[in-house]
Amino acid sequence: MSDHDTHAPTPLDNIKVLELGQLIAGPYCGQVLADFGAQVIKIEPPGKGDAMRQWGAADSDTGEPLWWNVIGRNKQSLTLDLRQPRGQQLLRELASDADVIIENFRPGTMERWGLSYDVLSRDNPGLVMVRVTGFGQDGPYASRAGFASVCEAMGGLRYLSGHPDRPPVRVGISIGDTLAGLHAALGTMMALHQRERTGHGQVVDSSIFESVLAMMESLVPEYARAGKIRERSGSVLKGIAPSNAYPARDGRNVIIGANQDTVFRRLCEAMGQPTLADHPDYATHRARGEHQQAIDDVIAGWTQQHDAQQIVDHLADAGVPAGLVFRAPDMLEDPHFQARKAIVEVPDHHGKPLPMQSVFPRLSSTPGSVRHVGPILGEHTESILSDWLGLNAEALAALRDDQVI
Repeated sequence: MSDHDTHAPTPLDNIKVLELGQLIAGPYCGQVLADFGAQVIKIEPPGKGDAMRQWGAADSDTGEPLWWNVIGRNKQSLTLDLRQPRGQQLLRELASDADVIIENFRPGTMERWGLSYDVLSRDNPGLVMVRVTGFGQDGPYASRAGFASVCEAMGGLRYLSGHPDRPPVRVGISIGDTLAGLHAALGTMMALHQRERTGHGQVVDSSIFESVLAMMESLVPEYARAGKIRERSGSVLKGIAPSNAYPARDGRNVIIGANQDTVFRRLCEAMGQPTLADHPDYATHRARGEHQQAIDDVIAGWTQQHDAQQIVDHLADAGVPAGLVFRAPDMLEDPHFQARKAIVEVPDHHGKPLPMQSVFPRLSSTPGSVRHVGPILGEHTESILSDWLGLNAEALAALRDDQVI
């Protein structure tokens, strides 16, 4: 019995997924599905595996990269050379019993390998193929390499990130990849739901640039109807005040968001300046937006007289949203993170507890869980090919000799 079969029921524990992609966008979709119980079989090139096995900082004790343990968690690893005809045939056989295939190769790659949706769905009409790329499956840019940094720029995020007097900056994580992965997971669930009605699967096309574009709020209609182009605004949103990072006496910054009228009044009272809420420059949302710098200066003058944690505690009691800027050490020590079990410890391959983010969102009856860290390369190859396809030891040995697995 596999690890997949030994845990309490989860929302997707009857779903079989073949994950063919590499790096972040496609595999993040697989991570989400695996977190909620799907049997996700990660198909990797023999000998080297997904490049994510080498990304990120390394464990100070073992020297092993750590990121793989997160993005590969809850998955099984099967090595298979999809560039060989025999590997392609094995994939077709595996796909005949799968619910979902995730791939994030350039458009046309699966077709060249004889693994198009038309081919794979011929023997499995209910199959859902999830295709994650930089620019989508069609259009003039479809064949371009599409890393997140480029697609984030095209989707509008890069232009808005940073300060107005400096070049655009990158968000410190691969947000475009993970957004595309989330949209891919959402599309997967909608396609599976539709399959319940019709019995037929379909293709889910999730691109990085469109996943970023989807987050751009009213950026496009503001230009089309009002002639307004949003610009970089640093640590604030222009016209939304007060909402900024404010300096505390101990050198830390406190994030305070009090741009709603009633909340702003509570902030003024907490600062000991209750009449400020009635000042004509600050009494309404639009007035505060027009005098954003002035109100920020007033608040900073108050925060600089107190330590950061004192400010947060005081404003929490006053009903004003406020918080510290957390780093990893703060997350591990914070009582709310601990009470929510937002970070869980999972044994690594050496039996040492490895902390990582838990599974979100939380479901009350059938929550997801982190069952194990990313698998060793090819850890489940023989068991999957034996269980799914009935291959015996002699057949497996021949595949190894031919470097198909």
